[in-house]
Amino acid sequence: MIPQAHRLCLALHNIRSCHNVGSIFRTADAAGVSKIYLCGETPSPIDRFGRNRKDIAKVSLGAEKTVEWEYVKDIQELLSIMKKEKYRVLALELDQKAVDYRKAKAGKKTLLIVGNEVKGLPKEILRECDQILEIPMRGTKESLNVAVAAGVALFSLDFGIEKE
Repeated sequence: MIPQAHRLCLALHNIRSCHNVGSIFRTADAAGVSKIYLCGETPSPIDRFGRNRKDIAKVSLGAEKTVEWEYVKDIQELLSIMKKEKYRVLALELDQKAVDYRKAKAGKKTLLIVGNEVKGLPKEILRECDQILEIPMRGTKESLNVAVAAGVALFSLDFGIEKE
């Protein structure tokens, strides 16, 4: 589980929907994400019997094969390792401490965490983050779909990644 030279990583914590996971894989590929960590109850592209999950593959259009991924049951363990590796840990969540995502301070080594579609991220995870980000809403709904929100953040933040 050592992140090696990955510069932009994404952690999906307790995302329930295979369609959301597939969509995030596709967006992550387009945004240049180095690795996705699937945490807690988040389904992985391969089920417990070693079979490819057709519901994820259908939405990701093969991105589950182009973006490196790893299942990590305990996100706290992942956060501990990433902090030791000097990653800047950002969470995308509605919270009193959240700042507009456009004012985020990302680093050359960044982990962005997105959480459960209904419950979001638990306080114990938010306490471990260097910064909590939110996407301001202009309408009546208080949040976006998790896959859409991840896409907004991944394409809007300057993660210090050089174009090749």
